Amino acid sequence: MQISELSARTGTSRRALRYYEEQGLLTPDRLPNGYRDYDEQTVTTVRRIQILLSAGLGTSAIAEILPCVIDENVVLAGRCPELLDGLAKERERITSAIEELTEARHILDNLVGRPLIPEGRPAN
Repeated sequence: MQISELSARTGTSRRALRYYEEQGLLTPDRLPNGYRDYDEQTVTTVRRIQILLSAGLGTSAIAEILPCVIDENVVLAGRCPELLDGLAKERERITSAIEELTEARHILDNLVGRPLIPEGRPAN
């Protein structure tokens, strides 16, 4: 299938699909006219890439994970146990970011209705 059909079937822009190719996540065949030719499995691969991106993973991590996929229902299984430590660290990074954002939201919530400059202090 050509890039336009893959784009329509996955809801992914052509630009994103080209980017995935640049990052080594997709490897379409090339027709004699230079057009990309994607196989049916690529639809599943693109959907998997989208899930992994939405989980906060970068394309370099995704490139390591994709070869570890066993079937269409499992993103990562015991086939590549060396990745589990990296994914655990990524989860810790995301958890830390969530905690920092939650604290920032709490600070903003406490500022609502309060003057930004304490009373009695001149503004700079």
